Amino acid sequence: MVSSVRAALRTICALAICTLAHGVSAQELTKIKFTLDWRFEGPSAPFLLAKAKGYFAAEGLDVTIDAGAGSAGAVARVATGAYEMGFADFNALAEYDAKTPGSKVQGVYMVYNFTPAAVVFLKKAGVTKPADVAGKTLAAPVFDAGRKAFPAFAKSNKIDPNSVKWQSVDPALRETMLARGDVDGITGFSFTSILNMEARGVKESDLTVLLYNDFGVELYGNAIIVAPKFAAEKPKLVEGFLRAFNKALKETIANPDAAAEFVKKQDALVDLPLETRRLKMALSSVVVTPEAKSVGLGGVTADRMARSLKETAEAYALPAVPDAKLLFTEAFLPPKADRMIK
Repeated sequence: MVSSVRAALRTICALAICTLAHGVSAQELTKIKFTLDWRFEGPSAPFLLAKAKGYFAAEGLDVTIDAGAGSAGAVARVATGAYEMGFADFNALAEYDAKTPGSKVQGVYMVYNFTPAAVVFLKKAGVTKPADVAGKTLAAPVFDAGRKAFPAFAKSNKIDPNSVKWQSVDPALRETMLARGDVDGITGFSFTSILNMEARGVKESDLTVLLYNDFGVELYGNAIIVAPKFAAEKPKLVEGFLRAFNKALKETIANPDAAAEFVKKQDALVDLPLETRRLKMALSSVVVTPEAKSVGLGGVTADRMARSLKETAEAYALPAVPDAKLLFTEAFLPPKADRMIK
């Protein structure tokens, strides 16, 4: 009995020393709410890892991570102040700002260096190149990033966007309709649609996947975004959040199998092998890119950002090209040396 009490006391003391080493006590942690863009899936691993391993706590943050229901909703959550920070498609942020001038929500860490948007077909449809998309019927939710950005894909590949017919569907039905042959193709995030098709009995080898960024589209993808009030009042905590996340993302890149375990711990119903694959696909296709290796994780290049936002304005029919300096800032990023990857 005495030995067990001593062991418990040693554990408590060790935790206390660890906490003091970080200069933070439990009472001093600042609570913040963070919203994802979608469900707890493989790509949410670095956020969950950072929380579970105490990286956020070490920066003085008590972070609650909630699932989302789309990037537009995630941006609105942050813009209204319901959430201090979030994860959302950068193009959805640009659209929201155009419709709600002065929202002042900013992207502060570009996680997806490219949009994961793609057009997906069954190989038997005979589509092998972008020009073959003309005249096809595509299914997607009205808010789908791939559908919204399709005009950029069409322009880059000299396709008449009006030659494509759209069917608006619930996200849960999109891949089912393609698997059944009810439509010619679908748009969506590549790593989502491919694995959802596999779950419906269609192998990746039986799919044709046209990634937008492989065919001239320069759109950036998902970014960590921050509410203006939180950024203005507590900039050091924004910096701390990004330091913690950056550390977790680098760990995730180095060992995605271990990182995916944190998604399973968050949701016991998660198919771990499937979500591990989804995570690896996301990392290889839109996170670890030549540009990310050059400028560091989370960063952007000014010239490409300008071209990207011009594409966004045209594809989303915005009244003007958004001001890059208002929508994205690198001011809160960790030093470049800490963000470099091989």
